[in-house]
Formats: sequence, C-alpha cells, structure tokens
Amino acid sequence: MQTPTPKTAPNLYSFIVPVYNRPEELTELLESLVQQTRKGFEVVVVDDGSQQRSEAVCKKYEKLLEVQYFFIENSGQGFARNFGFAKAKGDYFIVLDSDVIVPPVYLEKVHDFLSKDYVDAYGGPDAALPSFTEVQQAINYSMTSFITTGGIRGKKQHLGAYHPRSFNMGVSREVWAKTGGYRITRLGEDIEWSIRIIRSGFRTALIEEAFVYHKRRTDFHRFYKQLQFFGKARINIYHFYPDELKLVHFFPALFTVYLFTSLCFALSATLLIDWRLGALFLLPFLFFAGIIFVDATAKTNSLRIGALSVRAAFTQLIGYGTGFLQAAWRRIILRKDNNISDYPS
Repeated sequence: MQTPTPKTAPNLYSFIVPVYNRPEELTELLESLVQQTRKGFEVVVVDDGSQQRSEAVCKKYEKLLEVQYFFIENSGQGFARNFGFAKAKGDYFIVLDSDVIVPPVYLEKVHDFLSKDYVDAYGGPDAALPSFTEVQQAINYSMTSFITTGGIRGKKQHLGAYHPRSFNMGVSREVWAKTGGYRITRLGEDIEWSIRIIRSGFRTALIEEAFVYHKRRTDFHRFYKQLQFFGKARINIYHFYPDELKLVHFFPALFTVYLFTSLCFALSATLLIDWRLGALFLLPFLFFAGIIFVDATAKTNSLRIGALSVRAAFTQLIGYGTGFLQAAWRRIILRKDNNISDYPS
C-alpha cells in the first residue's frame, strides 16, 4: 500500500549537513545557501567529532542564515545525520555533503517540483564548476559519464525506483518518522536507507534540475581510497539485501581482474616471444582510454582534462573493483567483518 503524501510542498525545509574536519568547505557551502533565491529554510550542521571544528564558521553566518550548530562524539556520517533530523524543525529534510556548493536556484527548483508532483524522497545529480581544479573536473567527468558509470547517476533513464544518495537528497519528515533514518552509519548507509525507503512504500524521484557542484576528492590518491570504500560498501549492502547485488556491480571488479591479467600476459609475451604480441593484450584498454579521452575532451573543451579523465576513469574502476574484491573475499568467502573507518581519508 502506498503511503499517503501531502498535496503541497512543505513550508519549511531543513538542510542537514554532517561535517568532519572541513571548515573551509563548509564555509563555501553556507555561502552558497545565503544566495538561495527561495527562503524558508534552516541549516543544521552536525560536527561529527572533528579535530578542526566548524563552530566559528557557523557563528559567522548566524545573521545571514537560520543555522544550528551541534558538536557530537564521532559516530559516523549516517548517525550524525540522524542526530540532525532529531534537531531539525522543518517538514522536509535536505541532506548534503559538506563538500558541495549549491546553485542559487536549488531550493526553488526542489520546491517547484514538489509543488507539482510531490514525492516522499528525491535525489539530485552533481556537476563541476569551471573554478574546480582540473583534477576535480576530471574526477567529476569520470563519476558522471555514461562510459564509466553506465549513465546510472543522475539520469532519468533509471531502472526501477530512483535510489537517492546522501551527497544530495531530500526526505520528508514522514519518511524519517516511519523508517527511523539511517540504520548503519558507514559502508553504504545511504544505499541501505534508500532501499528501505522504497520498500516502505514511499515514492522517490530524481530532480534533474536540483544539482549541486560536488568537489569530491582533490587528488587521485584520495579518490582511489574513496572508491575502494564504495566497493566495500556494496558488499556490506549485500548482507542486508542479497537481491540488490546486480550484475552491473561486478563490472569494475571484472575490469580490474581483466586489466591485471592482461598486463601479466603482455609482460610475459614481450619477454618470452615478441613485444608486438604483448601489445595485443593491451589494445582493448588503449581503445577504452581513447574513447574516454575524446569524449572528456569534447565535454570539457580541454585536452589536459581529457587526459586526466583517462586516469580518473581507471582510478575509479580499479579502486571500486579492488575494494569490492577485498570485501567479497573477506566477508563472503572468509566470513570475517571489515573494520573500516567512518570517513575515507
């Protein structure tokens, strides 16, 4: 049975922002919220045990925004958001990562959508600003391109109900009251909650116009560690919902195994037979890299970002793939638990 939903959009929204050692990025986020064309919102910042606290940043914006600041012992981003929900006064909660920048019309687009076609939960896409570093723009391309993700992020052509992600999502107070918010605090906490929201009978949707500028990681090493974390998270979700592990989730792992196997064969063939035979093993990856380079260059109008996008794509696939394989081996084959920190560094 479908859960009854209000006929009109809410009057008061609550932005819920967990933050961990990111006072500079939180400043950019709050500054972008000051610029919103639609008012009628509050901001709840939950400092999750940071060494670099953000209280001074929030005080700076007290006269410009209705902002609440809370400092809690480190509990992970999922439970930090739950704490924010409990303190929020709004009828609809908007969850954002602290490393995003919100366009001025963001809330206006959300409100217009909910006024015309109310949903209980929504998600929005991410994009990159021209002011982002070339590495950040390359990473954004990799995380949003059809070539590297199959177009499953931020696209209307989505199989089944849309599963919002916590870097940019909204839920009604009714959703929180019925589901209890996040059940786990890390390793795919937003995926688990999205599944539970949908299975509870609530309607979800993608609001394409409600995008945010997502800074993500600032270098490839951190990006690799983050994607490893995502790969491990998918196996964690498997323990809650085995039927949610789809064939598409295996692709990065298969790509990673195929890549390293091909490199071994290429090296052996080069040393023992002929370098031209060795090169044949690498042709599929050169072809894949060429497609990415051409597409990324065309989309960004930059040869350098196009080249960096090739590195970002391989980093993304290998990072996710190795994390997926490590967690599958440890948790499914060996039946041991992973001890993963709540925030990938």
